[in-house]
Amino acid sequence: MIPQMIFLVVLLGFGYLLFRRIRRIGANIHLGRPVTIRGESAARWKKMLLVAFGQKKMFKQPLPAFFHFLIYIGFIIINIEVLEIIIDGLTGQHRIFASVINSGIYTALLSFFEILALGVMLACILFLIRRNVTEVKRFRKVEMKGWPALDGNLILIIEIVLMVAILSMNASDLVLQSRGVAGYTPTGQFMISSLISPAFESLSDQSLIMIERGAWWFHIIGILAFAVYVTYSKHLHIFMAFPNTYYSRLDVPGKMNNMEAITNEVKIMLGMPNTDQATPPSEGMKFGAKDINDLTWKNLMDAYACTECGRCTTQCPANQTGKKLSPRKIMMDTRDRMEEVGNSLQSGGKGLDDGKSLLKDYISKEEINACTSCNACVEACPVNISPLEIILELRRYVAMEESGSPQSWNSMFSNVETNFAPWKFPSSDRFKWADQLKEQQ
Repeated sequence: MIPQMIFLVVLLGFGYLLFRRIRRIGANIHLGRPVTIRGESAARWKKMLLVAFGQKKMFKQPLPAFFHFLIYIGFIIINIEVLEIIIDGLTGQHRIFASVINSGIYTALLSFFEILALGVMLACILFLIRRNVTEVKRFRKVEMKGWPALDGNLILIIEIVLMVAILSMNASDLVLQSRGVAGYTPTGQFMISSLISPAFESLSDQSLIMIERGAWWFHIIGILAFAVYVTYSKHLHIFMAFPNTYYSRLDVPGKMNNMEAITNEVKIMLGMPNTDQATPPSEGMKFGAKDINDLTWKNLMDAYACTECGRCTTQCPANQTGKKLSPRKIMMDTRDRMEEVGNSLQSGGKGLDDGKSLLKDYISKEEINACTSCNACVEACPVNISPLEIILELRRYVAMEESGSPQSWNSMFSNVETNFAPWKFPSSDRFKWADQLKEQQ
């Protein structure tokens, strides 16, 4: 009973850590403004299955996409075996599914899992080489220095080690089965571990049991620790991609959202017919976003769903021409600000009243002013994140709350307001250029 009690304590301990972290992430996301996203559930489920599960947008680059999909599917399917490990740990049994499933089917399933495990290891090694040896520019950007680069490497190394643990556990298990050691019921030869089991033949029964049990414990603790670690990592997208794509826009991606109250005022000013019964702007209404609480909860969910792959930054024309803007950095900065505020609130600190803000302390005016609003970042994102929405809200705040846009922009805004055009002449003179052409004729 002692091993089962230890296992239960380990399981509950990691479960508590995971629950607390999930609750913190949920609270951080809800720091954002409320926004209602509902309707067309069939279309949303279809988009989620195609983009998040099927990784449709990843396959614009087929070879990396194939290996990424192999890791993703392989790791999910392989961890079905974790269910057996958990049941074994709680009941004190060994390979409980082998006693309830046909031995041939069980052996075939475990062999398939091992083939996938080998594929995951190969893909992880290739990605490590790609990240650290080959010159992929999007992995060399300034925002990827330090922890982001280490995080990307750590997760690949952890996956390799976990796959090695599975194969070592199975290989030592097969040798113990062949020797008829008590508790190790014959299951048949697994495809990959049977090839490496001869390396364990020279070891004593006690050594093999230590290796098998050690790999068993290492694998389950590794999986549980991995689940907690992921919530602090960019690899949270493994889970967040699903709700994020479900709640992503079904209309034109990157479409600019007008402020209804302001649109109503403009229509009245221009004498345009207005069928919308929008309420007038409230006293003290804030325009745009200065900090995370001015963004919507969906914008903040985007930040947690970011894979840090850099496809958005690679496609950004401003970044390509040497501007400071990196859409990936916008999302990383938003997440970092959320984490800072969330940690402060959790420890009884000042939270949003710490004297900092997303704009200026994390994201500069230079960055948001470089954006051309071309929508390339939104189109490139494999999980339907929209950095453009955050950029536009920050830029709206600078323009409407601070009048802090570049002078040329302010002149244009003033001309639009007074002359109904970006140019500094009255609308009555708009067609004078045509009169000049007539005179020339």
